[in-house]
Amino acid sequence: PRSSAGGCRWGCGETVLGLRPCGALDFPDLNQRELQMRPLISAILAVLVFGPGVGAGAERPNFIFILADDLGYGDVGACNPAGKIKTPHLDRLAREGVLFTDAHSGSAVCTPTRYGVVTGRYCWRSPLQKSVLGGLSPRLIEAGRMTVASFLKERGYHTACVGKWHLGMDWVKREGKGVAELAIEAQDQVWNVDFSKPIRNGPNSVGFDYYFGISASLDMVPYTLIENDRVTVVPTKDADFPMTAGEEGKRTRRGPAAEGFDAVDVLPTLRAKAVEYIDARAAEARSGKPFFLYLPLASPHTPIVPSKGWLGRSGLSPYADFVMETDAAVGGVLEALERGGIARDTLVIFTSDNGCSPMANFDELLAGGHNPSHVFRGHKADIYDGGHRVPFLARWPARARAGETSAHPVCLTDLMATCADILGERLPDDAGEDSFSFAGALTGDGKGPVRESIVHHSINGSFAIREGRWKLELCPGSGGWSQPRPGKDDASHLPAVQLYDMQSDVGETRNLESRHPEEVGRLT
Repeated sequence: PRSSAGGCRWGCGETVLGLRPCGALDFPDLNQRELQMRPLISAILAVLVFGPGVGAGAERPNFIFILADDLGYGDVGACNPAGKIKTPHLDRLAREGVLFTDAHSGSAVCTPTRYGVVTGRYCWRSPLQKSVLGGLSPRLIEAGRMTVASFLKERGYHTACVGKWHLGMDWVKREGKGVAELAIEAQDQVWNVDFSKPIRNGPNSVGFDYYFGISASLDMVPYTLIENDRVTVVPTKDADFPMTAGEEGKRTRRGPAAEGFDAVDVLPTLRAKAVEYIDARAAEARSGKPFFLYLPLASPHTPIVPSKGWLGRSGLSPYADFVMETDAAVGGVLEALERGGIARDTLVIFTSDNGCSPMANFDELLAGGHNPSHVFRGHKADIYDGGHRVPFLARWPARARAGETSAHPVCLTDLMATCADILGERLPDDAGEDSFSFAGALTGDGKGPVRESIVHHSINGSFAIREGRWKLELCPGSGGWSQPRPGKDDASHLPAVQLYDMQSDVGETRNLESRHPEEVGRLT
């Protein structure tokens, strides 16, 4: 018998093609012949349930989770047909997979969303209650905490992270020196680390067999690449970069940089390293040793630095150029899967860590007819949907429906439970508390939605909850960077909470808190 979680109610451990024949109880009436028939019966059941074209490989797929940085919902053509940025590879993912239209990051900013992706928990359960970490911050993920990577590694997966970490790691600090623990390091702290020493408690300590990337956002120190527990080149000089290519004025934080490091090279380097990893793992994946690749790109976050071949290509702005180059990086991943003969048995998910940043220059984009937030209010950092509603595309040719659109509510914390569900496993009670499987919506197997609500969080720690048509925001303004801005704009005339009917008012323009006090009370 299968429980609502998909596993055997009696907790048996046998697995054949992802199904669980019951071996938990000792039935005296089962003779040896019947016991020998169990695998065959289970195989027949697998064909009946999943179809004759699905083999063992499809039930232990490779998982690739691509996380763009500060990419707006409206920046993907499949999500926003009126958009002006060409994203052919992401549009292809949507055509060949499922486009989720009600997907949300765990927070409206970087670090807390990434904590949720990796652990399946909302970040406000951790010590970080607002804002983000810096590039020198110590580890945020608690010792012993199960992650998606450790869960899959225990089940025979090879695991890798290529890209922006931004979840803290323990650098060796110089004698008598310190760094901010739950905030971006101060300018006078940026050289307080001995970059020549091994790093402790980075990605390798939470289940990743391999790591290559940068410690935090590309506008944060240190400006050097990291492979596993060491920098590839020790920083020896101070450097910074223009926030936007071709524009002087605003620049990234100044601090330690490796000789030869240039922000413009990071996206091409991450793309090449991801493709190299897929090429190296393809043969083992075909023979039954699957892999999990977490690919958190550092683009199109500031510094907005499209490569020379991409600068000016959009005809809109450097930000639009950078989005197009990010799309092309996804195309490189898809090509590698096809070249390796593993595209069919690989679940590729593409999404973003939050909404588009105002550093993208909304005025310039809007003048060109493009809105990165699409029809949603606000942008990165906000409690409004523009801060946390994100593009979410999922393709798995062996099992997922192609060309479908789903309004199933999804949060980026749901990766862990979805992987477990696909493998026919159940998460421990003390792991992934805020993770819910969307596998049923992905495959269309008739399994109904299991996520009933999503908790949202803004950069200043303001909360909101969405349940069905209703969204309650426990603050009078944006909780972020758009007006009304907390601490900057006068909100004394505004109600303390906001309630919106997202079915009739997706732009969050009419606060209904006074008309529906019962909903305010229930959701609070």
